[in-house]
Amino acid sequence: AWVHGDPRKVIYPTDSYGQFCGQKDTANENKTILFYFNILKCASPVVLINLQCPTTQLCVSKCPDRFATYIDVQASYRYKPDQWNYFRQFCKPGFNNPRKSVAQVLRDEDCPSMIIPSRPFLKRCFPDFSTKNGVLTVANQTTFRDGRGKTRNVTDLREAANGINNVLDARSVGVKIFEDYAISWYWILIGLFIAMIVSLLFLVLLRFTAGVLFWIFIFGVIGIIGYGIWHCYWEYDHLKGIPGSDLTVYDIGFQTDFRVYLQLRQTWLAFMILLCIVEVIIILMLIFLRNRIRIAIALLKEGSRAIGYIMSTLFYPIVTFILLAICISYWAVTAVFLATSGEPVYKVMANQTLCKYANLTCNPETFNTTNVTKLCPGAQCTFAFYGGESLYHKYIFIFQLANAFVFLWLVNFAIALGQCTLAGAFASYYWASRKPADIPLWPLFSSFGRAIRYHTGSLAFGALILAIVQLIRVILEYLDHKLKGTQNSFTRFLLCCLKCCFWCLEKFLKFINRNAYIMIAIYGKNFCTSAKEAFFLLMRNVVRVAVLDKVTDFLLFLGKILVAGGVGVLAFFFFTQRISIFAQEAPMLNYYWVPLLTVIIGSYLVAHGFFSVYAMCVDTLFLCFCEDLERNDGSTAKPYFMSASLHRILGKKELSPKKA
Repeated sequence: AWVHGDPRKVIYPTDSYGQFCGQKDTANENKTILFYFNILKCASPVVLINLQCPTTQLCVSKCPDRFATYIDVQASYRYKPDQWNYFRQFCKPGFNNPRKSVAQVLRDEDCPSMIIPSRPFLKRCFPDFSTKNGVLTVANQTTFRDGRGKTRNVTDLREAANGINNVLDARSVGVKIFEDYAISWYWILIGLFIAMIVSLLFLVLLRFTAGVLFWIFIFGVIGIIGYGIWHCYWEYDHLKGIPGSDLTVYDIGFQTDFRVYLQLRQTWLAFMILLCIVEVIIILMLIFLRNRIRIAIALLKEGSRAIGYIMSTLFYPIVTFILLAICISYWAVTAVFLATSGEPVYKVMANQTLCKYANLTCNPETFNTTNVTKLCPGAQCTFAFYGGESLYHKYIFIFQLANAFVFLWLVNFAIALGQCTLAGAFASYYWASRKPADIPLWPLFSSFGRAIRYHTGSLAFGALILAIVQLIRVILEYLDHKLKGTQNSFTRFLLCCLKCCFWCLEKFLKFINRNAYIMIAIYGKNFCTSAKEAFFLLMRNVVRVAVLDKVTDFLLFLGKILVAGGVGVLAFFFFTQRISIFAQEAPMLNYYWVPLLTVIIGSYLVAHGFFSVYAMCVDTLFLCFCEDLERNDGSTAKPYFMSASLHRILGKKELSPKKA
C-alpha cells in the first residue's frame, strides 16, 4: 500500500488531465480549486466528489464571482479586454484565441459556455445558491443564460441545489460548533476534571457504601413491584360489576387499540399474577443467595480498598488509550494508502450520445493519433477515476480485509495487555500475607514488565482467536449489507442466525479471555491451560459468578450514570448561565448543547475508564478468592489470604480445616 498508494488523491481534487489541484512544485500549485465547465451535467454533489462528472474539470485559483457567457465575452473582447481576460482563466490552460468560432470552442470544450457565481466547498466550485423570500436564487437572480442561446431558470439546478445547500448549511453549523469549542474548551476540560474527581471519590466511597447502595436498590425494586401488585388488584376490584369487564381476551380477539385490554378484569389479574411471581422469585433469591450477595458486596469493598493501595492503576487506561490510538492511526493510514493505490484511468468523453467510443478507456498520450476524434468530433480523453486492472488492484479488497484483521488483532492485544497488567497488580495485593506491608514495590510497573517479558505470546494468541471471530462478524455484516435488497427469505434468516451465533461466541470468548489473562498473571501458564483452569474454576462457582457479575454491573452502571448525570446537570446550569455566581464567567455560545454534550459524553468515558479498572480489580480478586478457597483450608499450614471481612462472612464452618 505504501509503495502504490498516494494520499494526495484524497487531499487534492484532480482535473481532467489527472493533475492534482494545489500540489506544490507543479503548474497547479496556486490553483487549489476544481472548476466544472458545465455544472448542469453534475446533478448530484456525490457525483462531483467522486470525480465522475461528465464535463471538463480544471484547476483554478478562485471560483467565478459573476454571470457571463462565452458568446457575450467573445463578441465584446475587442473593446472590453478585461472581461475576456477574466473569462479566460476558466478556459483550458494556454487557450487565448477569442477569434475561434463559438461552435468549435464548445465542441472542443476549450472554454465553458457559461460561468455562474460560485463559492468553494470541499475544494470545488459550487453554485452560490441562496433563498430570497422562499425563492431559490443564484447571486439574487432566478434566471441565467446557459451560453447556448437559452435562458434557464435556477430551478434547473434544484436537484444539485438541494444536496449542496444541505452540505453548505452543515458547513455553517460546523463553523459555529468550532467557534463554541474555541470559546469553551477550557470549561470543558474543567468539567472532565470534575468528572475524574467524582469518579475517584465514588470508587473510594464504594468501600463504605457498596452494601448500602445495593440493598437500597433491592428493597426499592421490591417496593415498586409491591405497589404494582396493589395497583393491579385495585384495578381488578374497581372493574367488578362494570358491563363488559368480565369478557376474556379470547372473546374480543386482537385489537390495535391496546387500551381496550385495560378495560378487562382478566388483564389486570394476569398482570397481578405475573408481578406476584416476580416478587416471590426476588424474595426467594435474596433468602437463598444472601450469603453469596454478602460475599459479592465484600469483594466490591475489597476492590475499592485494593485500588486505594495501588492508585497508579487508575491511570493505566491512559496507556491503553495511547496504544489504541496508535493502532487506529496505523490502520487508518494503511487503509487510505490502499484506497488511493489505483492508477489514473482515462475515458473517452464525447458530446454525441451516439458515439460508440464513449466511456471507453483511452490513453491521453496517443489519443490524438486515433480515429476517435474523427468519428466523434469533440471527443476527449479525460481523467475519470483511480483504479487499475493489474493483479494488485484486483485484490485491493482482500488487502483491506487483511488490514482490518491486523487492526482487530492489535486492538485486542492492547486490551489484553491492559487486562493482564491490571490483573497482575491486583493479584499481588490479594496474595500478600500482610496488607499493605507485603505488597511489592511498584506493583503496576512490575506487572507490566512481566506481561511484556513473559506473556506476550499468550496475549497475542488470545487476541488472535477473538480477532478471527470479529473478522467473521465484519464479513457477515458486509454480506448482510450487500444482500439487503434480496427477496430470498432463507438467506436473510441464515445470515441473521449466523450474526446472532457469532455475536454470542464473541461475548463468550471475551469472558473466557478476560479470566484467562487473570490466571496468566497469577500463575504464568500458557493461554490454553489458563483458559481451561479459569473456565472450570468459574463453573465450580457459577452461582457466585452470576451474583457478583450482576451486583458489580449494577453498581458500576449506577456510578457512570451518577457521574455523567451529575456533571451534565452542573454543566447545563453553567452554560445556560443559571448559576448566578458564575453567570459572568459563562461564555456566550451559539449552541450551548455543544459543550454540554461533550462534557456529558466525556464524563461518561472518564467514568468508564476508571470503573473498567475497578471491574478488572473485582474480577481478579474473585478468581483469587475462589482459588484461595480451593487451595487453602484456613489452617496454620495453609492459611487463607482473604481479608478479615471475607473471613467473617464465610463463617466458622467454611473456615475450619478441611478433612483429608
